[in-house]
Amino acid sequence: MERRERTARLKDLLSRRIVVVDGAMGTTLQSASLEAADFGGPRLEGCNENLVATRPDVIEAAHRAFLEAGADVIETNSFGAAPVVLEEYGLARDTVELNRTAAQLARRCADQASTPERTRWVAGSMGPTTKSLSVTGGISWEALADGFRLQALGLIRGGADFLVVETAQDTLNIKAAMEGIDRAAAELDTAIEVAVQGTVETSGTLLAGQDVEALYVSLQHRELLWIGLNCATGPEFMTDHIRSLAAVSRFPLACIPNAGLPDEDGNYDQTPEALASKLQEFARAGWVNVVGGCCGTAAEHIAAVAAAVEGVSPRRASPPERCVVSGIESYEINDEKRPVIVGERTNILGSRKFKRLVKERKFDEASELGRAQARKGAAILDVCLQDPDGDEAADLTEFLDVLVKKVKVPIMVDSTDPEVVEEALKHLQGKAIINSINLEEGEEKFARTAPLLARFGAAVVVGCIDDDPEQAQAITRRRKVEIARRSFDLLTNSYGVRASDIFFDPLVFPIGTGDETYAGSGVEVIEGIRLIKAAMPETKTIVGISNVSFGLPAAGREVLNSVFLHQAVEAGLDLAIVNAEGLAPYSRIPEHERRLCDDLIRWRGDDPIAAFAGHFSTKKQEVAVDERARLSVEERLALYIIEGSRDGLIEDLEKARSGYSPLEIVNGLLMKGMDEVGRRFNRGEMIVAEVLQSAESMKAAVAHLEQYMERSESGGRGRILLATVKGDVHDIGKNLVEIILSNNGFEVINLGIKVAPETIIEAYDRHRPQAIGLSGLLVKSALQMVVTASDLAAHGIDCPILVGGAALSERFT
Repeated sequence: MERRERTARLKDLLSRRIVVVDGAMGTTLQSASLEAADFGGPRLEGCNENLVATRPDVIEAAHRAFLEAGADVIETNSFGAAPVVLEEYGLARDTVELNRTAAQLARRCADQASTPERTRWVAGSMGPTTKSLSVTGGISWEALADGFRLQALGLIRGGADFLVVETAQDTLNIKAAMEGIDRAAAELDTAIEVAVQGTVETSGTLLAGQDVEALYVSLQHRELLWIGLNCATGPEFMTDHIRSLAAVSRFPLACIPNAGLPDEDGNYDQTPEALASKLQEFARAGWVNVVGGCCGTAAEHIAAVAAAVEGVSPRRASPPERCVVSGIESYEINDEKRPVIVGERTNILGSRKFKRLVKERKFDEASELGRAQARKGAAILDVCLQDPDGDEAADLTEFLDVLVKKVKVPIMVDSTDPEVVEEALKHLQGKAIINSINLEEGEEKFARTAPLLARFGAAVVVGCIDDDPEQAQAITRRRKVEIARRSFDLLTNSYGVRASDIFFDPLVFPIGTGDETYAGSGVEVIEGIRLIKAAMPETKTIVGISNVSFGLPAAGREVLNSVFLHQAVEAGLDLAIVNAEGLAPYSRIPEHERRLCDDLIRWRGDDPIAAFAGHFSTKKQEVAVDERARLSVEERLALYIIEGSRDGLIEDLEKARSGYSPLEIVNGLLMKGMDEVGRRFNRGEMIVAEVLQSAESMKAAVAHLEQYMERSESGGRGRILLATVKGDVHDIGKNLVEIILSNNGFEVINLGIKVAPETIIEAYDRHRPQAIGLSGLLVKSALQMVVTASDLAAHGIDCPILVGGAALSERFT
């Protein structure tokens, strides 16, 4: 039977019943009491991969035991047969041959066990190697990819039905493995299916830092046979991770755990019955298509697992269509978060300080500018090192290696050179955004960049520019949507790019320079956004905001930027490249100034530039401060929160303490400001970045007042467990609740942000609180609260639950 026919049968089987993979080869070999001579001598002792050459009988016996136990799929004995691992035994030159032999042995056993009614399959095992591009270094992308190429060549030649990149600890390694596999398949002029299995540490992430959703997002561009988790922990600790993958994955899902966690002697003591029971639970929940066993699992475990899932229907994939990018963590771009702020200060064209630090090769200091932006609300960082006096590729990759160790947000690689982009993507685990391509030279940029999207997994910014000799850069709304439509059709039909991975930039031009070409171009951008969103609703829109105000008085630039952003968001703008701190809060802009901006954007009046410049060239930026001085201290404290300002906050807090207790200041004066922030946000007068600045001011105020708060000494009012639920990083409300409860005699255990259900369960078992408080800002956080409450109930926890968050209602509670 040909490989293609066998894999077609496997794909069909994955949709009909749960597929069972074998257990641990290592455990089986340990029980065989092998000696140095079995491995080929003392120098090779412990090199299990060499046993395919020295003791093929032992390897075949292991395969047959798992097949007899009920495994549908057996894995080749090639987990560590990449050259970088074999080199430690002096066997790197034998990479292809050892992998070929491993596949041949498994192929023979699988064929012998197959019947016309039941096919058995061979998975070519490719482990993580001993190097991690993101963590340990010590190897280049090219060397690692080429090593995986050699391993894949042997496995394919030996008869593996598909390859499994498993126990993956670093998504960048996985991408290198996929690259190597693609090269091997091209070299052999064949096609080969690939499955991927990550391994999650007890910390809840892969060793290189990504959580399971970010792992999936980084790989969803591939056509995987399945994705899943293996090794690392026992099945109990995999519960939330498997559930999370099941909610988003368009691929079949595998769960192949160890037989529990190893004890201090490295022994795995979970019984076959216990392992099977947990995997049966996952199967009945509708989460898995593939089950099996990793470290510590013998044939008895696989027999129990096969029996436990027999007759249970496999998972049916129905993931929502989403626009998601990722760094260490994933980030969904949706209407709830518009506009997503893209930080612009790690761009040498947008920050003189950044450019100076890069020129001085102070990459660590330069990366702090990125970290500061992420802390202040930038969800994505635009990174550009296009300096004609520098080596862009070398500078960019060196900078990224530093930056990704400090920030978890997705990266926008800002370069017009596809070769530079390619090098950058070899340094990014996540799903990046490429900024940008266009049709200025016809399809050339598309043809050079689209393959990078397919190889590495990335979204792309497409500028509304084409090769029209009259007007290459689209100024009118009609031209903008015309070019966007042409680009969309090419990318989706000719290059297979997903619509949700296309971000259109309708181009923003300076509207106040006096150049008649761009008179009224501001409204053309706004209406262009509206037309693009209507014509291609699955795509996203992005603009660089600050260009609109270039050349205008400094006092007016932040006001115009804010008004322009507000109108663009109303039209459907999804992402904005902007320094959020340099925006005037829209709700504070006087009506007559909004009108001046609107006249300039829409080019109304005799001379809107003169009117705008005349007003702002004489306006002093200190006026707002003078006006604040005329307010009462109570009014000022609320205003600090509304404006997200801290200039003078501490001084006014000290003044307020003479008439109010710290808790009265928090619950009364400051909360008035937070209430108004909520109202303005709901009316669309504040964007998320401004709300986060308000939250930072609130945190600063509470942190200052905490030192003066008298805690109740009774301590007898009870113990409360607080947590921001998984997937949410917002904690201002939760932290305020902690302070109030702590100062009223409660003992509070605050578990922090992004807390998974199993962590809450573990904390409950340890602390036995009287109540559990779940917090979260986002709509999806409300759904996560339901999941968390279900897990608590399943664990037998029945204490009261408190829920809080902006998206919640009394009915939901």
